[in-house]
Amino acid sequence: MFSRKNRRPKSPDVLEAWETLETGDIPGALRMLRSGAEQLPLDDVALVVGRAARETGIDDLRQAAEALAARPRHAEALYGFGYACVEHGLSYLAVPALAEVLRLNPGALPVVRELVSAYEREGRHDAAVNVLTRHESALADWPDRYLLVHNALMSGDLPLARERHAVLPDPTDPQWLPARERQNRMLERAAAAAAATGLDLTDLRGWQYVLGGTVLGVISPHGYDIGMTGRFAWFQDSADQCLRGLVRLKALLDAAEPRPRSVSLLPDRSSRILGLAAAEVLGLPAEPFAADREDTVVVAYDLNEMADAPDSRRILGQLHERVPGQVLHEHASCWTDAPAVTADSVALLYQTVAAPWDSQLRVNADGDVERGPADDRPEAEIATEIVGADPSPDGGDGETPDDPDEAFAAFVAAVRPTWLRGERARLNSTGPVPSSRFV
Repeated sequence: MFSRKNRRPKSPDVLEAWETLETGDIPGALRMLRSGAEQLPLDDVALVVGRAARETGIDDLRQAAEALAARPRHAEALYGFGYACVEHGLSYLAVPALAEVLRLNPGALPVVRELVSAYEREGRHDAAVNVLTRHESALADWPDRYLLVHNALMSGDLPLARERHAVLPDPTDPQWLPARERQNRMLERAAAAAAATGLDLTDLRGWQYVLGGTVLGVISPHGYDIGMTGRFAWFQDSADQCLRGLVRLKALLDAAEPRPRSVSLLPDRSSRILGLAAAEVLGLPAEPFAADREDTVVVAYDLNEMADAPDSRRILGQLHERVPGQVLHEHASCWTDAPAVTADSVALLYQTVAAPWDSQLRVNADGDVERGPADDRPEAEIATEIVGADPSPDGGDGETPDDPDEAFAAFVAAVRPTWLRGERARLNSTGPVPSSRFV
């Protein structure tokens, strides 16, 4: 093994991460390795990762990093490092190590599978497709050819996904049956959505539906053509925006005709506020959430925020499997940290959000930016304010394509036969529509 005392990275880029590590900023040091990771010397990277793992007590990652630093061209050390990086959320560092193993051992299916796993966790589905198609003659049907279809879908290559799916036999191992059913539903949703929308690499609403069965209500009118493609980044919510989301929810319910008889209130304050407003907008009674209630709209402001409420784990588990006639609506859904349950209807996608009743940034009388106080008024009072707000679309920056109500209704009409089917599994990928994210 190498001497920890004497070895420092030689690469200037990696040395900068090492010096950041010396200040105690372990996350910052590891983030610095993300940019250009596939061009960095692997033995230098292993030094940084090994030290970070040692200081955080991650023993298997430390051992794998030390083995690679000692033998940077050894296939077993490369594979061990790549595997440990995938397991500990450092897939971007696993990719170059595993790619090098595959170069040294062409056609090794265990390496192909682990490299595909790393690409998937990084959202690099086109790269996963490339690896799998290069080795297609040696692939097993399950999981390999299934993964080819999956990654073709996630990269937006519908023709390839349909072609390979058509010749993929049903699995003989029962453990793969749920995956087969999910893939069938995704392709059925794609066929339905294609009747009303283009499903190109800017079609956020279309692909959000294909991936998880979610009907997206609002396309962000800011930064569309400079990286956001319909998602919000940092977003200060408002009563107006809450009402616009509820108006789109009503249009969805009217067009799809699930006929709910109540609104179900989840236990967190934000969801109760929005749920009370939804009950007024939809003209339905509001009741506390009950897992077995049929024909109801369950309203969440933000399922990630709801996850911090009492008894949330049990409730999320109950929402995973749908009840007949139950519609789960989430107002603000985090696209960079997807919630444990995927909603049937989402008003908007965000990276960072402040609810209207949270402490928000504002400009004071002196022109300085300050953080205002949270709104601690009773929930019903805030809900009444939402109902009386203005649901008109935000004019935005003028560069976002129009999203008229008629187009939304046409989309809902097209996907109606495939909506509200299957479990509400967590989305593990943002799919083929890219958006800029901030770290």
